[in-house]
Amino acid sequence: MYAYYIGENPDWIKRISENLENEITVFSNPIKTILFINKQDRHEDSPVYIFIESRNKEQDLQWLEATVSNNVKDVYILLLTDKVVKEYIPQYLQAGANEVIDINSSAEDIQTTLAFLPKLKLYQTAKKNSCPRRFKLPLWKRIFDITFSTIALLCLSPFLLLTALAIRLESKGPIVYKSKRVGSNYDIFDFLKFRSMYMDADKRLKEFQALNQYREESAEEQPNTQNITATNDTTLLVADDFITTEQELLKNRRTQRKNAFVKFENDPRITRVGRFIRKYSIDELPQLINILKGDMSIVGNRPLPLYEAELLTTDEYIERFMAPAGLTGLWQVEKRGDQGALSAEERKQLDIKYARDFSFWTDINIICRTCTAFVQKENV
Repeated sequence: MYAYYIGENPDWIKRISENLENEITVFSNPIKTILFINKQDRHEDSPVYIFIESRNKEQDLQWLEATVSNNVKDVYILLLTDKVVKEYIPQYLQAGANEVIDINSSAEDIQTTLAFLPKLKLYQTAKKNSCPRRFKLPLWKRIFDITFSTIALLCLSPFLLLTALAIRLESKGPIVYKSKRVGSNYDIFDFLKFRSMYMDADKRLKEFQALNQYREESAEEQPNTQNITATNDTTLLVADDFITTEQELLKNRRTQRKNAFVKFENDPRITRVGRFIRKYSIDELPQLINILKGDMSIVGNRPLPLYEAELLTTDEYIERFMAPAGLTGLWQVEKRGDQGALSAEERKQLDIKYARDFSFWTDINIICRTCTAFVQKENV
């Protein structure tokens, strides 16, 4: 193992050195690091780990890109931070980081991460060789998407403007809500929706626990549900139908609880305009812009929040991402609004079925069924 550290924090340098039980060479910037590495005679089978000390987002991205651009063979880049900001992680990974590590992690956790990265690289290489092509949207589908979304935006533009005005008049805040979603090929993009909640919705989470539709009935589970809070230090995770905190999500993963999310009936955090646009799926209309940009298709598998997509990276579910990401899809028209009659596993299987069998006529059938299904009342 070859370990290099870019930064100046003596406490962090000492901690990494002790955790790795390995000598670390320290540099003040990426250029000096790369120049030194390139001059060294290294064993070809020995991995190179470069730890980059996080300072601020702008510099972190610059240092990551500078390190990656020099293309050192078999190098693994790890960004060290004392406060992991989840919203920044996709950008750090895209800039070239192999992992973002909390400096306060235990020696065992850090060593496990370092040992895992070469194995992950071998797995990804094998996957790439066995499936060399990414999913590519068929030409007929892209032409249909552009035509449909353009006509829809033009025809609906007065209605969209009225909706935007109603949102602005009722409550302060941005009219369109953006969230990171994972679509085809695990590509991440900004997913657009009309804002339907008050701006302080995350701070009022504990207040509405009594409304949770997913509460466990047993006395053993109820205390766990009541512990969900949203403080200034809590990361709130929001999907289409669910809301939870990062702490509660991790706890549910460890205990394998089935009801890992929070859903509210008649949620008072939703504005009056928001309740109306959710009921009739009007809040989804800004996704026509996503479709026009090529992030999504009219029909496909629903783009997932990052924390949900992370759970579906096994061979069993990876096929759902080898298909278009869509505004509507197969599971949306199956018992839509029937009080969540479809389980999470049933939804996944319908996504996989669509990925295998989608066609022009399948899409037309789903669009026709959506036109009658979207007006059904949904519990929000």
